[in-house]
Amino acid sequence: MKKHIIGAAVALGTLISTVSMSFAEELLVPHLTYRVGPFAANGTMGANAITDYFTMLNERDGGIGGLKVNPEECETGYNAQKGVECYESYRGKNPLMHIPNSTGITLQLLQKAPEDEVPIFTMGYGLSAAAKGETFPWAFNYPASYWSQMTSILSYIDSETGLKGKKIAFLYLDGGYGREPLPLLDKLEPKMGFETVRIPVAFADSQNQGSQWLTIRKEKPDWVIMWGWGVMNITAVKEAAKTRFPLDRFIGNWWSGGHVDVEALGMKAKGYKASNFTPAGRDFPVVQDVIKHVVSKGLTKTEPDMPGKVLYNRSLFMAVVMAEAIIEAQKLTGKANVTGADVRKGFEMIKLDEARLKELGFEGFTPVIGSCADHEGQGSIFVQQWNGKDWEKITDFIPPMTDIVQPLLTEAADTYKSDKPGWKTQNCS
Repeated sequence: MKKHIIGAAVALGTLISTVSMSFAEELLVPHLTYRVGPFAANGTMGANAITDYFTMLNERDGGIGGLKVNPEECETGYNAQKGVECYESYRGKNPLMHIPNSTGITLQLLQKAPEDEVPIFTMGYGLSAAAKGETFPWAFNYPASYWSQMTSILSYIDSETGLKGKKIAFLYLDGGYGREPLPLLDKLEPKMGFETVRIPVAFADSQNQGSQWLTIRKEKPDWVIMWGWGVMNITAVKEAAKTRFPLDRFIGNWWSGGHVDVEALGMKAKGYKASNFTPAGRDFPVVQDVIKHVVSKGLTKTEPDMPGKVLYNRSLFMAVVMAEAIIEAQKLTGKANVTGADVRKGFEMIKLDEARLKELGFEGFTPVIGSCADHEGQGSIFVQQWNGKDWEKITDFIPPMTDIVQPLLTEAADTYKSDKPGWKTQNCS
């Protein structure tokens, strides 16, 4: 079915809007979207890309394993309670996985996934400790956790100016997402000899960061690392330029380095940096296939200039990981119509190495190698820099400090399950 069908479902007494493609026999891969709300500009791009990728597979390949894919959307407005309601609305419908698209929603769903035997896929977000597959059999955050990303960013800073004795301002959105790296920084500061100044930004203050940047000006940090999202990012870059903080010492995480964060500023944002694991650009074969089979045919809500931008390409990559998990599940079971439990095993069997990435049209993206014990993949990041007109990749891939972060992830995973009697783990030995 080429056109979207707009429907509504009532769950827990709340109206939940959905966007769905209906097929007689299908592979249901719901993803929780936020086309409305404070982060709509970011969320719309991600929602479009995931839907476009699966539409492309349906149009070009007839789906996956002979079955069409239904990438049904459920609108959350980036609200955790609405996210839970969306999740609940899929019970009994054989969803193959859930894509929360929010750390706050993820934290609400982690305990539900083992009960329902449906995996949760949180690409590069969510609870970092979920990287430990033995403790979290039903959660996956390929290709890297927030903690691994932070160590790669610190490695980059160390390579540029040295890290020991430096002061770093950590500017973060004051919610589950922004606070996620704080326990890691607590551990790393004394170990690596740097100091952090923690500067939270409330959701309501995202567009008014005068006090935060006054603190930065007074503290005179050597670097600023930002864990931002939505309008917080562009406001922070504006404030940095206004206060004359050197933008080449200001680095955002991979959710703070999209085109939407800097395009409107143009040359005023020149020099700002961000980590990434999915390169931008339209020259990738997969982007061209999406344009050919979906965008040019009008089978999408995507604007013509959207494919190739950072967040769009990242969500295409999210979709290919989802598709590979389904493919592996089909291989494992010998059937096309797989279940969430089958797909969970498929996630652990993913082998998106450089050869497979090239075959799928994603050459240059971060490899993702699945396993029972490792649900993050310990993927590497690169650093990109805004040149006033576009993002440029300025480093090779930077691996995480696995020797430091892996024991900390294990400790955090053990702490998470310690007060949850009956928590379901798995033996990966």
